[in-house]
Order: sequence, then structure tokens, then C-alpha cells
Amino acid sequence: MRYSVLVGILLIVFALGLGACQAATPAPPTEAPAEPTPVCPTAVPCPPVVEPVVKQVPYEAQWAASGHNKTDALAFNFWNESEAKAIPVECAKCHSEGGFLDFLGEDGSAAGMVDNPAPLGTTVTCITCHNASTAKMTSVRFPSGAEVTGLGGEAVCMQCHQGMASKVSVDEAIEKAGLTGDLDKPNPELGFVNIHYYAAAATLYGTITKGGYEYEGKRYDFKNDHVEGFDTCIGCHDSHTLELKLEACATCHQGVASVEDVRKIRTAGSEADYDGDGDVKEGVASEIEGLQEMLFSAIQAYAKEVAGQAIGYNPQAYPYFFADTNGDGTIDESEATFPNRYQNWTGRLLRAAYNYQTSKKDPGAYAHGGKYIIQLLYDSIEDLNTKISSPVSLASARRIDPGHFAGSEESFRHWDEEGEVPGFCARCHTASGLPTYLKNGVNIAAAPSNGLNCASCHDNLATFTRFEVGAVTFPSGAKLDFGDPDANLCLNCHQGRESTVSIDRAIQAAGVQNDQVSEALTFRNPHYFAAGATLFGDEAKGAYQFGGKQYVGRFLHVEKYSTCIQCHRAHVLEVNIEECSSCHTTVNTVEDLRAMRMNTQGDFDGDGDATEGLAGEVETMMEKLYAAILDYAATKAQAPIVYDPHVYPYYFNDTNANGQVDEGEAAFPNAYKSWTPNLLRAAYNYQWAQKDPGAYAHNAKYILQILYDSIQAVGGSVSGMTRP
Repeated sequence: MRYSVLVGILLIVFALGLGACQAATPAPPTEAPAEPTPVCPTAVPCPPVVEPVVKQVPYEAQWAASGHNKTDALAFNFWNESEAKAIPVECAKCHSEGGFLDFLGEDGSAAGMVDNPAPLGTTVTCITCHNASTAKMTSVRFPSGAEVTGLGGEAVCMQCHQGMASKVSVDEAIEKAGLTGDLDKPNPELGFVNIHYYAAAATLYGTITKGGYEYEGKRYDFKNDHVEGFDTCIGCHDSHTLELKLEACATCHQGVASVEDVRKIRTAGSEADYDGDGDVKEGVASEIEGLQEMLFSAIQAYAKEVAGQAIGYNPQAYPYFFADTNGDGTIDESEATFPNRYQNWTGRLLRAAYNYQTSKKDPGAYAHGGKYIIQLLYDSIEDLNTKISSPVSLASARRIDPGHFAGSEESFRHWDEEGEVPGFCARCHTASGLPTYLKNGVNIAAAPSNGLNCASCHDNLATFTRFEVGAVTFPSGAKLDFGDPDANLCLNCHQGRESTVSIDRAIQAAGVQNDQVSEALTFRNPHYFAAGATLFGDEAKGAYQFGGKQYVGRFLHVEKYSTCIQCHRAHVLEVNIEECSSCHTTVNTVEDLRAMRMNTQGDFDGDGDATEGLAGEVETMMEKLYAAILDYAATKAQAPIVYDPHVYPYYFNDTNANGQVDEGEAAFPNAYKSWTPNLLRAAYNYQWAQKDPGAYAHNAKYILQILYDSIQAVGGSVSGMTRP
């Protein structure tokens, strides 16, 4: 029994264990369904090969042979042996592809500066100049801080061809060395300031960008306008080969077929003898070379006498100026080393040497802005001359061009600060003004220009024919005509801006009589060089003609010599003296002209000399008129007056009544305001005679008549004088 129970218990335990095992063991897997056999898609044909956007890079061959891709040039290899094996930040902009793209911000960095050194091994490539940033570029900032705006494609060129220094840099260096107060004291801490190379844009833009060292108190030429279409980098140079467009030059400058021919060019507006060697036919390039030699002589003399160390120059070795240790005037290979660099710089010497280098490192300066460079060289010589024992003679040298082309002078620089010449001045004070007026009969405001240019008077620059002009309207309303379309051209500007008519209108509007003071009256300026109106006399009524008086009309002189261009050389503006001497055998100079009297009889000025030249008669009568004006203002107008021919509006209060222009008196706030009609008329005529210095030749009788009548109008004595 007990055995049976035990067996039963064992069977139960065995059964439970067997069940547990069966529960833990997974069921045998079922057979997985067979995967479907993949079906390959239908093959899609490869797309056709897309044609490249550019099969051949335009101008690649021209660029490849240019200086911008001269792979062995020092400009792209100078840093190859440097420790950094990279182009430094201050050089990378213009000496590598990556540096310029960094400057533009095309690499993702901030634009307007180079952030990182550039890798070696690149040149100025296609992408350097052709990218999204350069396509939008219209302005360039120069080392002086000046910004030139409104540019076209030339803006890219000007980013690098602007130099790396300016007048500002030189002044800062002198100030840092503590030499501002003593420009002749050497200081070893002052080093040479280098403008860098090929700063053509700085030369081209002249005083706008102040690339050269400009001396205080001097005026300098503006941008060299040349003529429309040939006044930018890419207007004159092929942008890929960099070569001059010689065929285009030859359109006007006939016979030009090489760069050497260009160096020989001398335009009709550049007929001054700049270097004083007596040759006014040589090219402007040679004129500059002559001045460079003169300046270097002055530099050497100053360095030895004032700075205390002889100096020499080597254009191939940095920093260019070295101590001339053997005093032979040249720098040989052993002297042209950095340890032998010149170290006796004074402020005055640095300014001159900077300008010398500026002229040397732009080999095309004679074309880019030759007159600006000439002014820099001339002024540097003049400044050094003040301190050396044997000054370099400038007696025969010339700094400024004849008036029509004197781009540095007030007649063209007056509006620089405003940035535009008003419409009523633009006709005669901008290069484009007269052609605009002749075409439209009116002028609008125009940008300041660097004097007149060929296109101002010539309607065809291949044949150089002049604009043909009929009768010209003068300020009085008179329409006058030489009967010669060429000569009439001059009358458009040389006619003055006022007349008897405008003076009478001003007096009538003020509502006062001859000797009554009126604050409503102001001085009316006839303007300058109104030779045409003087010449036509009573027909033009340019000067003030008093009622009840008779005045002579046009001065005809003799046939062939009775118009502007028959008596004056149109470009240099000088009188054709050699033509005068064919009749006036004693005339060889302008001074001889002033002594001429012809058959005019009478002691006009009452000085007892009836044989002196007409110029002398006019001058004495002017002196008597001025004395009468001073007396009238003090007694009749009860307000002393004084005159300064150089300061607008010319007549000022004589605050201390001493009859002299004292410091502070010739200023616009002190302008004379106690005008009476008679005082205004006389002062106007005095100014007319002052501002036409050739009046004695243009129409002596007319100018003597108005001076005589003006003396009478303000109560002056004409005793002993004769009215023609």
C-alpha cells in the first residue's frame, strides 16, 4: 500500500516536471514563405551630356599673356621664401586671387578688408575681377580717405592701382616723429614713406585723392578728363592685355603707333615749358623727366647741406633712398642694401622724396595726370630751394597751363566743395559747358572739370574743326557777330555777365537817385576777361555807359587782325607778337605792345605825357578813378570803401578809413553796402577795366571814355584830361 502511494506520488511529480519542460520549449518553427524574386526595373537611359556654359573662356589668351598673369613676376612670388609661406594681410588684396576675394567678402568674410594671409601661387585671375561683388562695385576709397563714387568697370582696377600712401600718410609720419614744428631737423625715427607701384588712379584723380604730397597754399589739378570715352582705366587700356588702345589714340593723335609715340604727345593745351629747357615741342613725358632731374638735384643738395648725409636713389631696391657713402652721387650694388637705407630724414626732405618716388613709380604718369605730377615736382623743388645755398633755377620753368587749361586755378576749382558747377556758371567753367549750351541753348549744373579740353571747342576730334556759331547774344541783349563762325565761338564766354542794361534795372528797382544811399543796391560784378564786350564797345554796352554821352563801337583795328583768334593764339592765349611786328616794327614783347600808341592823339590821363602807350593812359586814369571812388564813398556815402581785386565781392568797408585793405577787411561779412547809383556805376566800370587787362588793345578809346565819365560821376576832377 505504502509502496503504491509512493509510486503514485512519483508519477505525479514526474508529470508536473514534464509539463514544465514542455511549456519552456518553443514550438518547432513553421516553414517561412519563400521571398518573391526581385524584378529589375526597366533601365533608364543616361541623360545627354550637358554642353558647358562657356566652351572657351573669353579673352583667356589675352589675359594669360598679360602682367596680371605673369606667374614668375616678383609681384606674385616675393613671399615664396618667407617663413610664413603666405602672402601677408597687408599685401594679399592685390597680389593674389584669394586676397582680393577676401577683401570683397566673396569668401564669406566681411567686405572691405582682408582678414587672412593668402596662399601662394595665384595671380590676378578671371574670378578675381569677375564676380558678384565686382559687378556691383561703383566706388573706391583711397589711402587719403577720399572716396570716388559713380564709377563703372574701372572701379575694379582702381582698388589696386591707387597706391598705399598719400599726403595724409606723409603728414602723419612727420607728426609722429615730432617734426611738424621743425621741418629741417633730422630724426632717425622717420623713415621713407612709399606710395607703392603703378598708382595710376591716384595720378589720374589728382587733388581729389591727394596721392601726391600737396603743399599748403597751393592748388592742384583735378581729375584728368582728357575727352569723353578716354578718361578711365578701361577707356584707354585693354582690360585683359593691359596694353594701350593705340589705334584709338591715333584717331586724334595722328601718327601714334607705339608707346614711344604716346610719350611724344603734347596736346595743344600743354604748351607751357614746364621744365624750362626751352623745348615746348617735346612730349609731356620728357617735360616730367626734366623736372625729375631738377628735383633730384635739389634733393641731393638739401640732404648734404641740411640733413647732413649725402643721399642716393635706386629704383630697384627697397627702400629706394640710401646713404651715398662714397659721395659719388649714385648708389651702387653695395650701397643699395637695407642696413644702408637713408636715415637722416627731415620732414621737408621726406615730402620732396615722396613726390619724386610718386612720379617715378607711375611710368604712365605723363598720360594719367601729367600736369598734376608736374605741379608736385615743381612745388617740391621750390620748397627745397628755400633751404639750399644754390637753388635749382625755376626761372624758365612753368607750373600752370594757360587759362583755358589751368585746371588747378580758381576758375575751375571754385565749386569743388559743392561738388557741382551751377548752370549759370557751367557754360564757361566746365569742359562740357559750351558744347551743351550750343546744342541746347541752356546749361544745367555740371560736375567740376579740370579746365577745358579739346571737345570744349572742337566738334570733331579727328579733324579738329571748331563749332560754328552765328550771332551771339550779350548780357545787354545785343546780338553781335564777327562775321566769322570760328571767332564767334570765343564771344560766348568772353562777354561778361552784366551790362548797362542790368545796372540800370538794379538802380530802377532800388528807386533811388544818383547820390542817395540804398541798402537795396549791391555791387554788380561784370565778371572776368570780358574782352568781346570791350571790343564791341557801344554795340555791346558791357561797361556802364552814362546817359547823354557818346561811345565808340567795335574796334576794327585792320583787316585780318580784328577778332579774338586773329590776335591771340587760341590755345596758349598769348598775343601773336610776331604778327604784330609785321606792322609795328618795334614790337617784340607784350611790354612793347603796352607802349604802343598808334595814331591816337591826346593826353587822356592828364599826366602831361601824350606819347606814352595807351596802356599807361588807361592805368593812370584807373588810378584817378579809384581815388575819386574812395573820396566819394567817404564824403557822399559817409562810409569809407576799399577794393581788393582777388576777393569777392571786391569792395569792402574800410573800417579804419586808411585807404588800405587791412587784415580781416577783405571778407564777405564786411562787404560794402552803402551804395549810391553813381558809386555803383563808377565802381562797376573800375572793376570792368581791372578785369579786362588787355582793354588798352581791345578798345582803348571805349575804356578811356567810360573811365573818364566815371570819374566825373563821383565828383572827381578831370582837369587836364582828354576824353577820346
